[in-house]
Amino acid sequence: MQNGTRLAAIDIGSNSFRLEIGRVDHGQIHRSEYLKETVRLGNGLDSARNLTPEAMQRGWDALARFGERLAGFERSQVRAVATQTLREARNRDEFLLRARTALGFGIDVIPGREEARLIYQGVAHLLPQGESSDAERRLVIDIGGRSTELILGQKLKALVTESYRVGSVAWSMKYFPQGQFTAGAFRTAEVAAQALLDDALGSYTRDRWDVAYGASGTIGAVGDVLAAAGGAPGVVTREGLDWLLDRLLKAGSADKLRMEGMREDRKAVIGGGVSVLRALFDLLRIDHMKVAAGALRHGVLYELLERDEAVADLRTTTVERLAARFDTDAAQSARVEDAASALFVQLVPEARGGATTSRSGRSLRKLQWAARLHEIGMQISHSDYHKHGAYILDHADAPGFAVNEMHVLSQLVLGHRGKLRKIEPALDEPSFAAQLLALRLAVILCHAHREPEPAALSVESAGPRAFAVRCSADWCERFPQSAHLLREEVLAWQKTPWRLTLAVG
Repeated sequence: MQNGTRLAAIDIGSNSFRLEIGRVDHGQIHRSEYLKETVRLGNGLDSARNLTPEAMQRGWDALARFGERLAGFERSQVRAVATQTLREARNRDEFLLRARTALGFGIDVIPGREEARLIYQGVAHLLPQGESSDAERRLVIDIGGRSTELILGQKLKALVTESYRVGSVAWSMKYFPQGQFTAGAFRTAEVAAQALLDDALGSYTRDRWDVAYGASGTIGAVGDVLAAAGGAPGVVTREGLDWLLDRLLKAGSADKLRMEGMREDRKAVIGGGVSVLRALFDLLRIDHMKVAAGALRHGVLYELLERDEAVADLRTTTVERLAARFDTDAAQSARVEDAASALFVQLVPEARGGATTSRSGRSLRKLQWAARLHEIGMQISHSDYHKHGAYILDHADAPGFAVNEMHVLSQLVLGHRGKLRKIEPALDEPSFAAQLLALRLAVILCHAHREPEPAALSVESAGPRAFAVRCSADWCERFPQSAHLLREEVLAWQKTPWRLTLAVG
């Protein structure tokens, strides 16, 4: 990527929304602007796990302000990611529909382990050179508003990642609901956090890491307070946490808390954040933690810088691992992938070459991934295997993928056979309709598990919401079952808003 290119990352967190803008300079990204808004989206989840109208409005307003600042940016220069609150929210689609319009860019809801991986990328890239060796084994912790991520890593690679549903906003709402600080409330909150984080003991034992780093909100805020009180800058210690707890208890409530180094917007969630951090210090035997400069948004920025190569490779590896884990027929998947790709390029000529810098090129790549995984449900049951495959993809841990990206793959797998009514909402998107038609036709061509005849079918767009397929009469005579399936395909599309015509001759 050229020097001087601007990149922007938006972190749609449970407590704060953050916009980081940087410029590329010889493989590094230097901050040019940073905006933060305390939205407290996580506070707006009701008992049914729906975002309240008020919380959604706060989020839309903040994103509209970010969107104004991002005017003039290209799609390839911006990525927005959303975390735990939108992973949980039942009405997230309602929020995201208007949120994407307000921001002017797409928003990826990322899984917890993907969030953890990106956090590690941000921390690792921003560590001062010379302060850590290549051999250093790192424990990275990020306490967010509604989730906490733990990562073990070395150099630029995250080796073990996990996300837990415990965070500063959630714990403050549950154990310090009126902002009251009592010794009993802290004991209860710490015990509850340890119980939820208990299985981390198996993966994050003290012998597996050399240095602990803390990223983002809670740990950064604690580090600021301890430094203002005379502690070593950028360090959180067990003694420092004991001192901070004593100060919170003496204040008695968030409203009465007066501490140098603590911002006003942090006071309402400091009780929950400190209780979770103390639980982690005890559970993982941490005595000394360095406050890291990098965070989720920095990981997103560096992956924007390297996205065409590094992330594409990571996603391809993820697809290959899923295919291997569920023992798909590699030869059949390859046949379907090749046939689907050729058909899609006929429908969308600008996808030719597969350049992922274009939307059509990215659509082609997603189609290829779906083709490789279209039989992933076979290991569960041959009957309705497409439904099992869709469920697997919607629920699998998939490094490199956002939740909504995996859902597109799951819908392609779900729709590659059978009636189309089950995925009709997705067909509103023309690119998805073209992907799905190419995949369904490829499955028909390869139904006998053999190489299809070259140029057996030609397909093209035939106007708004219309496709046309052509084949020869000779081909129909030589492959009567394929011809029958093709006629059935025409009938299937008649029950959708799309029209498919077949010409033989």
